[in-house]
Amino acid sequence: MANTQGPQGHHDPAGSTQMFRAFVDEAPQGRQAAASSGGPRIGLIVGVVVAVAIVAAVAWLALK
Repeated sequence: MANTQGPQGHHDPAGSTQMFRAFVDEAPQGRQAAASSGGPRIGLIVGVVVAVAIVAAVAWLALK
């Protein structure tokens, strides 16, 4: 394993902090893109399920 802490063994927190902030700034954008593309699809599926349930209920009542 390579020693990434430097020759004296001191840890540089600034590098980790900068990488963490870059990660935090990037993460919400990826989640929003995934949520916005999946949102209409979920609504469509729920709408189809509700429509099928209504048609099935009407058919059941008509045949009863």
